Order: sequence, then structure tokens, then C-alpha cells
Amino acid sequence: MTAKSFLTLLGVLSLSGCAQTPVAQAQGSEPLKVCAAENEMPYSNSKGEGFENKLAEFVGKELGRKIEYVGWIDPRHFIRDLLDKKRCDLVMGLDDGDPRVATTKPYYRSGYVFVTKEDKSEMAQNWDGELIKKAQRIAFMPGTPAETMLRAVGRYNDMFNYLHELVGFKSPRNQYVKYETSKLVNEVASGKAEMAVLWGPAAARYVKEASTPLAMTVIPDNNVRADGQKVPHHFSTSMGVRKDDQSLLLALNKLIEDKQDEIEEILEAEGIPLLPEDESTATNKN
Repeated sequence: MTAKSFLTLLGVLSLSGCAQTPVAQAQGSEPLKVCAAENEMPYSNSKGEGFENKLAEFVGKELGRKIEYVGWIDPRHFIRDLLDKKRCDLVMGLDDGDPRVATTKPYYRSGYVFVTKEDKSEMAQNWDGELIKKAQRIAFMPGTPAETMLRAVGRYNDMFNYLHELVGFKSPRNQYVKYETSKLVNEVASGKAEMAVLWGPAAARYVKEASTPLAMTVIPDNNVRADGQKVPHHFSTSMGVRKDDQSLLLALNKLIEDKQDEIEEILEAEGIPLLPEDESTATNKN
């Protein structure tokens, strides 16, 4: 081998060692530590029964890294106390563009839904539907588009007392109030409420499991408040990493791009209503 050939070969080997794909850079023997709720079903729990647990395991398998969960109970501070302090590396299921972290490209888009008895779904296609006007009880969570729109259509005060019956948990100092999605869906299944307005991914499992046939109707994303301001009902979901962890971010983006079909299979098995991601681009232009 000539000196020139040797130098050429050495250069090729050097380049091949540097040009690793983002996925290859993120692979290794170190476990991938995932911040996950210990009891926030259907997303995740300590037994690994949530659909975000399944998605995390899929990510770990594709990256060749064992998943280790770092559990949290109170949702308010786990980014600051766990992710930022490097006690974990990855958070599933964050809003796309969450300013606290670096978010991946969205891996699904979904929307808020009306949950009704199957034979009543035609009466609840949008906020001007007959069932919204006539219902004695509508189950919903405060601080969501449901509250905003119930105020806009003049039904919030009618539901005020009922809303407080739905609280499933209060922290010792009443700082964290929890509403169980399963309970709100069951309000409809049992006939205690005529309908519920919930985030589709949170409701899907319980709608499927209900003993009474229920329907989920995705609410159109064209609703406005009384003052004319738009109230979004459709949202994109991403994974989140620390802002300085660019290698993991690139690897996850590559994985989402290459394995979108497999990711959607997991979500569809859960029954989650999926919306086209290009809808968000069109919405942002309007």
C-alpha cells in the first residue's frame, strides 16, 4: 500500500467514525431515564400500564437502551426537580413547543372530544349542539377549553355545583386538585351525566372499556369565545428533553420520522383519535 493510499484509507476511517447518525449517538449501555407519573392513567403508572409507558418502551428498544422510570406524583414541579437536575433524561407527552424543555417534532395530534351515549352522538357535534343546550350535567375539567366554551355558551354556571362533585383528589394543602378521567367518563356511562368534554387521548381507554356503548366525537377546531377570540381544541404532542441535550433530541426526531407508523399503531390500539399533523400548519397560517 502506498503512502497516499494509506492516508486516504485513514481519512475514510476517520470520517466514518465521526459521521454517526443521531440515533447511533444516542445509543449506548447507559439506561434512558424517563420522567413518568406514578399514577396518571391512562398515560402512565408505576406498573407500566399506560400508553406513554408503551411508547417509552418502544423508544428505548429502538435506541438500544434500557428504560428506567423516575416517578413523580405532583405534576407541577417535576420538570424543575427531575429533568433539569438530570435525574431523568426524557419526558413523554408534552405540548409541542413547551418552553421549559427542548421538544421533539410532534409524534401525534389529537383533540378534545364530546363523550356521549352512542345513540346521542348526533346531538353533540359542536358547541351549538342540542345536547349541550339541554344537558342537566356535563362532566369536564376546569382550566380546559371545555370551561371556556361552557362560559361562552352560557352553561358554566349551570354546572358549577356539579363540577365540585367530580373532584377525585386534593393534596393536604389543597394545592393540587385532581380530576380522574375514568370517573368523568363513567358519569356518562352510568347516566349521571348526559355528556363529558375531555381530551381525547385521556378519555379513549375508558370509552372503549365502558359497559355502556359510548361515542367520542372530536370537536371541530373552529370555536371562539364570546369576545371572538379563538379557543383551540386540537393540539400536537411531543417528547421533551433538556435544552442542552441536542444529541438525544436529534435521535428522537430521527426515530419519530422513521417510525411514525409504528408509533401510530400504539396510539390507535389505545383508541386515541388521531388528526393530521399538517392541520396544525394550516391552522397557524389562518
